[in-house]
Amino acid sequence: MDQLELTRENTRINPALSAHLCDRIEKDFISRWNDLWGGRSLVHGRDPGANAVRLNGNDYLSITGHPAIVQAQTAAIRQDAEFVIQSGSFLLETHPVRAFEKKMAHWIGKDDGVLCQSGYAANMGLLQCIADPQTPVYIDMLAHTSLWEGARRAGAPAHPFRHNDVEHLRRMIEKHGPGLVVVDSVYSTTGALAPLIEVVDVAEAGGCMILVDESHSLGTHGPGGAGLCMALGLSHRVHFITASLAKAFAGRAGYFNIPTGLRNYILSTSYHNMFSSCLLPHEVAGLDATLDVIQGCDAERTRLQLLTRRMRDALSDLGFPIQQGTEQIIALEAGTEPDTLVLRDRLEERDVFGAVFCAPATTRNRTMVRMTLHAALTDAELDHVAAVAREIAPLVKPWDWPIARRARAAGLKG
Repeated sequence: MDQLELTRENTRINPALSAHLCDRIEKDFISRWNDLWGGRSLVHGRDPGANAVRLNGNDYLSITGHPAIVQAQTAAIRQDAEFVIQSGSFLLETHPVRAFEKKMAHWIGKDDGVLCQSGYAANMGLLQCIADPQTPVYIDMLAHTSLWEGARRAGAPAHPFRHNDVEHLRRMIEKHGPGLVVVDSVYSTTGALAPLIEVVDVAEAGGCMILVDESHSLGTHGPGGAGLCMALGLSHRVHFITASLAKAFAGRAGYFNIPTGLRNYILSTSYHNMFSSCLLPHEVAGLDATLDVIQGCDAERTRLQLLTRRMRDALSDLGFPIQQGTEQIIALEAGTEPDTLVLRDRLEERDVFGAVFCAPATTRNRTMVRMTLHAALTDAELDHVAAVAREIAPLVKPWDWPIARRARAAGLKG
């Protein structure tokens, strides 16, 4: 049964959808499903088998199931029966969430913070509070969607600047005036590092506040995993650090720091905090234990860095155009959705599983298979991935992908 038939079948057991919505589904999705994806999902391929090399998760330090984390979670479930499920705005200073918020803040060189239900909620809820129609938001073109949506929710004028182009950022600030500069520390689709020192210098010179999303560097970069801002000695110069705790923390939460003096303002203004229930005690206990574990993961961080260099070198030597990034996220950007479907199938047929990113997670015709490395990968698994890449290269021709052609054109112009 194809997607159009499924939509029609739905009307037998549910009220009929409006004609306008059906037209939208037909135009925006069903034609894409049938024409570009060949009647099957682009993002859902095969089920990984026992021998699969999984490069489609975000547990960078491989701490899922760590005994200390599991013990903290189960102890909280067994012992803490007296709790009230309520909005985070009502939590008192004695609540365990407050201890964790401050512990996180001190770790990243700040004084206080707010725990949220997700990284998306953290970015949306923070931007809603700190930006408004009179605050220009200067945002890197590859910044996470939640940051763009936060600016939109605030009604702030968003001024995108070219990815990692500090000079373009400088010109935008000179044109539109002081506001808020928004970047990721490590970009989630490409694994590119932001030039944070230069960004902070330009933002300060232009009288701007600075927000850095450290979702993909918190835990993996910096002293004790405290992030890229701490690694570069920038924490005291960056106004707001945000993060998803579903990456290296392998949990389900988000976080952003705030100066202590802003706490009551945030609690009274951030819709994502006011109108969502707080995390449960066992979740908070797990996150607290996870922070302790992460701080002791220096060996895992070193291992991840070595694996990243090794994998990137192997892929580059085979002609895969991955020059847009340097970190543990590796983008195999085939370009079109049909080409990415072929790439995904060739990889999965050989027991290598990444995650397909397509519009709206990427711009159209910049679809990719994203491979994320983790510290528990064995040498044999890495060798297998490299062997598979060598085998499929003549089939998928990465040197002919649009990103490779653009790189060659830029080199010729240079």
